[in-house]
Amino acid sequence: MLETDFRVSTRKFAGVARVLKVIENRLRVSHSDSSLSESTGTQYNHIMPEKRVPQRVASLQPSISVTLRDLGLLDRLAACTRYCRDVCPELAATGCAVVDDSWSAKAEEILAAKPDLVMASVPYRMESLAEIMKAGIPCLLLSPRSLADVYQDMMHIARIMGAEQRGVELVKNIEREIEAVRQKTAAAVKALVYCEEWGKPLILSQRWVAELVEAAGGRFFGEPGKQVKEEDVAAADPDVIVAAWCGAGDRVPLEKIVARSGWESTRAAKNGRVYCINDEFLNTPASTLVDGLKALAAAIHPEMFDTRQGLRRIQLQRV
Repeated sequence: MLETDFRVSTRKFAGVARVLKVIENRLRVSHSDSSLSESTGTQYNHIMPEKRVPQRVASLQPSISVTLRDLGLLDRLAACTRYCRDVCPELAATGCAVVDDSWSAKAEEILAAKPDLVMASVPYRMESLAEIMKAGIPCLLLSPRSLADVYQDMMHIARIMGAEQRGVELVKNIEREIEAVRQKTAAAVKALVYCEEWGKPLILSQRWVAELVEAAGGRFFGEPGKQVKEEDVAAADPDVIVAAWCGAGDRVPLEKIVARSGWESTRAAKNGRVYCINDEFLNTPASTLVDGLKALAAAIHPEMFDTRQGLRRIQLQRV
C-alpha cells in the first residue's frame, strides 16, 4: 500500500522516476534491439539471454507482487512485504521472506533474502533509496503516475523477467476492461467526483485514479495528487465523495468525512453518495485497478452498475 506524504520525497528523485535502473554487468539489459507494441507504445527488449533472467526477486511493493502473480511468476519471489501478502494472499504459500517496503527498506533484509533483482515502486524516501542502493543488488525502480505509466511498468517487469508476451496480454486485458466501462458510460451525465487519498491533510487521489473516474463516467475534482482545502471541496459541491486512504483498507470513517465544515450540505452528503473504496483497489498501480474502476462505476452510476466488492457506502441517519 502507499504511504502518506510521499510526494515531497519523490520530487527529490526526479532523476530516478520512470528510470529502469539495472546494474549492467549483472543483467546486461539492452534496449538496442526492440519493437513497438501497438497497444501500449512501449518498447520491448528481445535480447535478454536466458541465463540472465532473474530467478530470485525481492518485491518491495504490492504492485510488483500483483504483477508477478498476473504473469504467473510468484515462484520467483524470494522476498515480499507484509502489504504484498495482504493484497496477494497466494504469497503465504510460497515461503518467501517478508521484508520492509520501499518506504522503509533495509539493506540487511534485502541481502538476507539473496535476490538477484530488487523491484521497487513509489513511495520512496531518501533513506530507503540509500538502503536499496547500499544492498548492491540490481534493481528496478518505478514511479508511475498515469495509467500509461502503469502499463509501461508492467511491461518493464514482464520483459526483464522473460515473460514479454504474457505482459502484452496482461496490459491488453486491462485496457479492454477499462474501455468496456468507458463505452458503457459514454452517454451518461458526468457527475462531479471528489476522490481523496488521505484525510489529514486532504490529498487528492493520483492521476491514474482521475483517469479511472473519467472512464467510469465522472468528472474528477481538482488536480490529482495535490492538497486541497475543505472549503474548496464544499464550494465545489461534488455529487460523489470517494475516500481510499493509504494503508486504511476499507476502514475510512465516512461519518467523520461528511462532518467536515460545509460538507454536510454537499449533494454527495445529502444523497448519501459518500463511499469508501478499498485502498488496494485505487492505490496499488497494478491489475487491482480494474476492481477500483468497477467500484468507482458503481458509486458514480449505481443505475448502470451493480454494487461491487470493495465499495462501502455511508449509512444514512434515520430521523
